[in-house]
This record gives sequence, structure tokens and C-alpha cells, in this order.
Amino acid sequence: MTDWSGYIGLILQGALVTVELTVMGSALAVVMAFLAGLGRVSRFMAVRALATTYIEFFRGTSIFVQLFWVYFVLPFAGVTLSPLQAGVLALGLNVGAYGAEVVRGAVKAIGREQREACIALNLTRGQAMRYVILPQALPLMLPTFCNNAIELLKGTAVVSLISLTDMTFQAQVVRAQTGSTLIPFATILVLYFLMALAISYAMRWLERRMTRGLDGVRT
Repeated sequence: MTDWSGYIGLILQGALVTVELTVMGSALAVVMAFLAGLGRVSRFMAVRALATTYIEFFRGTSIFVQLFWVYFVLPFAGVTLSPLQAGVLALGLNVGAYGAEVVRGAVKAIGREQREACIALNLTRGQAMRYVILPQALPLMLPTFCNNAIELLKGTAVVSLISLTDMTFQAQVVRAQTGSTLIPFATILVLYFLMALAISYAMRWLERRMTRGLDGVRT
């Protein structure tokens, strides 16, 4: 009989890589989402054009192609990345493009009265965005950010194509060595579900925390 303890341990090692990739990819995605999303509402046309180009390019091309470009093509330009770095960069830029539209939409959803109040208080555009608009827009972003984070988690499976030893890669290794498909892929199915559930609960907690005291404020 097959001793599955060692093989399950191998998959769990891959799960740690998946978690690392998800956390770092999400961090990059959030940064890019705010940069591009706020760029889309900038008063400067050049900034709006740059943000729009980034969003449309990364939403309009396949994550597989983006990953292969980052890992296989960039070295020809003198930029060589490890599989983990390539995965974080490709996933972060891809998901960040979707998140940018979430940021833009949430900022635009804040009532005109709030902006007029900022003008009445003689706040600069930067001050208004930082102290009035964004604190009210952030809770609006969180449900979709949660979806984006879960999509990024599931998207980490593509990095197995560049030999990064995430849990999908390790499940394929276990399948090749044991000839069993059910156990390794059932294991990663459960692990993906548990990770997605953890993200969902964390974002719900964050949403509840951030909406305290905002009832009746947004118009």
C-alpha cells in the first residue's frame, strides 16, 4: 500500500507556497488597483491615459501569456525573475487591473454632496480624497476586493506551468509517482476551498470593522 503521509506532506509544502504567492500577489494587486484606479479619476489627461492603457492591456490579455512573458521573455531584456517573483508580478498586475475599476467605481459612487462639503471646508483635492472620499469608498470596495483575492488564489494554479512548486504542481508530482488522481486532487480541492473561506471571513470582518460609525454618513 502507498504511504500517503509523505505525499500529503509534499502537497502541504506546496500549500505554503500557494499562500505566499497569494499574499504577495494580493499586496501588489492592491497597490496597482489604487494607483490605476485613482489615476482613472485624475484631472491630468496623461495620467488617465496611462492608467487606462494599463487596465485595458492586462484585462484584455490572457494571464497565461502574461506569465510566460514575465518568466520567459523578460530575460531577453536582461530581467531574470525567479518562478515565485514571476508569479507574483503576473498575478498582481493582472488582478490589479480588475481592482482598479473597483476603486474608480467606489470613488465615483460617493455623493456629490460630500465633494461640495470638501470645497466648503477649503480642502485640497488630495485632502478631500484622503480624509473624506476614500474612508467612505473603501467599504464599498471590499466585497469585490474579496472576490478578486479569491480569484487570485485560484489563479495561482497557473504558476505550476513555470515549475513553481505550489500545491497544484505538487499534486501533479504525487499523481505521477503514485498513479492516483483522486487523493492528491481531492486534497488540493479541499485546501483551495479552506483558503478561499479564510479570505472570505477575513474580508467580512474587515468590512464590518471599517463600516463602524459610517451609518448615515454616505449620501
